[in-house]
Amino acid sequence: MSNVDSLREALSFSPDNIALRLHLADVLYFENQFDDAAKEYQEVLKLASGNVKAKCGLAKSSYSGGKKDLAFVVLEDICKNEQVEAEYHLLFARILLDEGRMNEAQNQYKLALDKNPMASDNVLDNEFRIKGNTGNDPESDNPESEMEFLSRKFSLERPTINFNDVGGMEKIKEEIKLKIIHPLTHPEIYKAYGKKIGGGILLYGPPGCGKTYLAKATAGQVKARFICIGIQDILDMWIGSSEKNLHQVFELARANTPCVLFFDEVDALAASRSDMKQSAGRHLINQFLQELDGVNSNNEGVLILAATNAPWHLDPAFRRPGRFDRIIFVAPPDAPARAEILKVLMQEKPQENIQFEEIAHKCSDFSGADLKALVDVTIEKKLTEAMSSGIPSPIVTRDLLNAVKEVKPSTKDWFVHARNYALYANESGHYNDILQYLNIK
Repeated sequence: MSNVDSLREALSFSPDNIALRLHLADVLYFENQFDDAAKEYQEVLKLASGNVKAKCGLAKSSYSGGKKDLAFVVLEDICKNEQVEAEYHLLFARILLDEGRMNEAQNQYKLALDKNPMASDNVLDNEFRIKGNTGNDPESDNPESEMEFLSRKFSLERPTINFNDVGGMEKIKEEIKLKIIHPLTHPEIYKAYGKKIGGGILLYGPPGCGKTYLAKATAGQVKARFICIGIQDILDMWIGSSEKNLHQVFELARANTPCVLFFDEVDALAASRSDMKQSAGRHLINQFLQELDGVNSNNEGVLILAATNAPWHLDPAFRRPGRFDRIIFVAPPDAPARAEILKVLMQEKPQENIQFEEIAHKCSDFSGADLKALVDVTIEKKLTEAMSSGIPSPIVTRDLLNAVKEVKPSTKDWFVHARNYALYANESGHYNDILQYLNIK
């Protein structure tokens, strides 16, 4: 009789013996029977839900058996325990890295090295440029590098979404491919014409139409790093600090090419200097322009995207060729795009024969955010019905059509404002797309 059979027979007489069941689980794990080991660790947790050894074993066996989702949930719990060993932080770091959650992965790797400096991992070392030292000790032989510090400060990540996850926007995707994706995938052709890889695109339009999501999908499409920058990441009360923060962001992007550097609500950082009374804002804009031009640095491979709801407030200098030389109007999705977005939003939701095209036809002027609100309202109503009847039912076309009556498009107010700029402040023709969308000739 094998050791495993002997242990199983013993457990048949004493099924609640935690120590015996843990021993069986450990033996199964070391014999590479990962699924069976995971089941035994789960049986222990049914008897003692707080058993740390069983949780650790379940995490290891789930990961080794290819069930990373379960391993993630367990590791997220046990890695909060200060007493957990370094190998579990290391395991958690690997899973986080696979999911593109760079900062969290780096933090877990540092915790592992804090607890055991010998817990080195070649893949993680290469990714984070850490060689067996966390750099927290100022007298260390290998202090944390500036790039590692900036990676944490500005949330450097590697997105897992791409253009397949973006509903509609085909024309915009094509423009981004021409400006950003093709130069990276066919560098030899662009170099033959002396065209550098990099540059900027400004996305503008009503809020909620997917500008930020599209920027992240662009980085995922080319497997590039991604840095999303908001006003809170740059502006500082101390003189000169805002300019320093902006320079650090660009330095981080240059050190991690190819990298998509995305500025959300860029008009807050690049407002027209003619509207400013204080010199501090002017200095920041001058610094921004200098970084875009790459005066003292090389921006090759730095792909700059920016989004704004108010492009008319942007300083004209940013629209000069070589800076944001492509200005793209991100309109509310058309009917086919609305149908695609609804399909994406309804994935993994209980549904039955939904006519997405019919619903999309009723949602004129809805943004992507409005469509999400539509789905949320529908689900809330279905939950209320299920609580009353006790029987959950799938979502059907009628449920979504009823919700359309309650959700109003949020884009109309923006177009009222934008229409005036398109009609009376459009000498450069930048806002012709707005006039075309509104059918104004």
